[in-house]
Amino acid sequence: MSGRSKAAFLFFIIMLADQLVKFYVETAMLPGESIPVAAGIFHITYVLNPGAAFGIFAHSRSLFLGVAAAFFIVFLGFYPRLRRSGTLIHYGSVALAAGAVSNMIDRVRTGHVVDFFDFRVWPVFNIADIAIVIGTAAVLWALFVQNKELPR
Repeated sequence: MSGRSKAAFLFFIIMLADQLVKFYVETAMLPGESIPVAAGIFHITYVLNPGAAFGIFAHSRSLFLGVAAAFFIVFLGFYPRLRRSGTLIHYGSVALAAGAVSNMIDRVRTGHVVDFFDFRVWPVFNIADIAIVIGTAAVLWALFVQNKELPR
């Protein structure tokens, strides 16, 4: 499997996993409902988040949709360079884009992002958020710790 095929597979697996779990949570639970998995430590909690991380900029749907769409267009434009930039930058960027697109799908569909992982000491989040954080961390690690520059 080529690097491009692996990247496409990663992109769609992240989006599909996130959207399938969100669909299950939406159909099996009521907003605000919480199911303890490890009582007091980890719960599945159905939250409709109208904002960004930690609920900031709540109800700024147009802003989020515009930023996500612009990010994805830029991602597609730079993808050929990203593929040549090393594994962490390449796959980190793909994970970041997949998470952004999956959350954008929620905003288009419902106006909110569906969150469900609840560790009780951190705001509730989802699979797309994990992909965004891990993707961002991978790119930053490559750029600043490994000092991997984008090829010209």
